[in-house]
Order: sequence, then C-alpha cells, then structure tokens
Amino acid sequence: MTDDILTIHEVATYLKLNEKTAYRLASEGKLPGFKVGGSWRFKRSDLEKWIEEQKNK
Repeated sequence: MTDDILTIHEVATYLKLNEKTAYRLASEGKLPGFKVGGSWRFKRSDLEKWIEEQKNK
C-alpha cells in the first residue's frame, strides 16, 4: 500500500523543498493541504494535480 497522505516533512522531501518553505506555502494556501490536530497533511493525488497545474502556468 502506498501512502496517500503525506506529512509536511514528506512533502518537503517529495518537492525537494526546505520544510519551512513547504510549511509557508501550505499556510499561504499555495500548496493543497489540510490540518489534522494542528499538523499539516497532504493527499498525494492533490499534490500531483497541483504540480501539473504549476507546469501549465
């Protein structure tokens, strides 16, 4: 089973970003994520869709 939900650390690694940058982008609503108990979580499919949208800008 692949992990469909990623933590901020996993997203930063996946996008090759600093964790603080990933956190800032999520807080600003620029990365598609949601909070669970105060911690950011991200759906892999949402991130892949977001990446495709960024490529088309």
